[in-house]
Amino acid sequence: MKKMSLLGSTGSIGQSTLDVVRQNKDEFAVLAMSCGRNLDLFAKQIDEFKPQLASVQYAEDIPKLREKLNFEGEILYGEEGNLAVATHGETDYLLSAIVGAAGLAPTYAGILAKKTIGLANKETMVIAGELMNAAAQKNQVKILPVDSEHSAIFQCLNGEKKAEIRRMILTASGGPFLHKPLEEFSQITVEQALKHPNWSMGAKITIDSASLMNKGLELIEARWIFDMDPDKLDVIVHPQSIVHSMIEFVDGSVMAQLGIPDMRIPIAYAMSYPQRLPNTLPSLDLKKISRLDFLEPNENKFRCLSLAKQVMKDGGTYAAVLNAANEVVVENFLKKKINFHQIPIFIEEALEKHCSKQPKSLEDILVADQWARETVSSKIAA
Repeated sequence: MKKMSLLGSTGSIGQSTLDVVRQNKDEFAVLAMSCGRNLDLFAKQIDEFKPQLASVQYAEDIPKLREKLNFEGEILYGEEGNLAVATHGETDYLLSAIVGAAGLAPTYAGILAKKTIGLANKETMVIAGELMNAAAQKNQVKILPVDSEHSAIFQCLNGEKKAEIRRMILTASGGPFLHKPLEEFSQITVEQALKHPNWSMGAKITIDSASLMNKGLELIEARWIFDMDPDKLDVIVHPQSIVHSMIEFVDGSVMAQLGIPDMRIPIAYAMSYPQRLPNTLPSLDLKKISRLDFLEPNENKFRCLSLAKQVMKDGGTYAAVLNAANEVVVENFLKKKINFHQIPIFIEEALEKHCSKQPKSLEDILVADQWARETVSSKIAA
């Protein structure tokens, strides 16, 4: 039985992960788990999966959680709690599903503790990919991708030679505004942006998908997960979300991974690798779908994607600034303090002001991250 820790159990990835565990109780046991502030759901999860250790976001939530259940295990909070969950002494597998830069430190700690990493927290590799890879290599740790696009590439790479790859092609649904004219972007509401056509995800990732920043972050993540030259990474819009990503080889052959848009499939693969787990999900019915469309992304309309591509090539601490600035603007958009079309504007201004350096430690990255948050927050407030 695989004993695992789960960071971010009440988010969309966390809930899907626990559903995989629920369907495979003889294969997995969750010994440590953390959440944000959804205490009602977290209490139900603790009652069902009975971990030894739980962690919440804030100290004042600990007594509130204890009131909701009969739990004799330890309850911690904040970054200390996430670090304890990530490094739990009896687990051998960590699934990192916290959204945003908050997942960086506990995921890194999990690597240092020699846990196999199931990585759903893309920001970890976006802002610190080189450091993460070095730590993983030193500690002989495997980092297994959970995102559907990276899982697809990981599966297509099975048995193939990296030297024979011409391109890695990540697919993007295009989000809810694929066909909306740019001049109407200033009128986009939060409610409209949260209606993704194919996937059920948390609010932050859904907004990132609407702006195509999510695909930009995934490009940077792929650059580090697969140690690939940025010039060999590409994006294509695929509205049906059936082809999850592709690899083109030097002989012109293209290998793709297909499946229904359900995150439980790549999550289960990352948890059970190199085996595959059966499930009760519907089979992919290509006859019913009947067509698969592919389009060039409009980077003039979706500026976030072009910004991420430039950051991927420039390197340094630009990635930390890109990610932090994006987290701030998305939070402010969700609070209806800025408009949708302003998202790339604030991010680009932060990148232009930043003096990038080659990070030598997590501290260098966290300094750039904090600078970007303060800079963008002040600009929005003004």
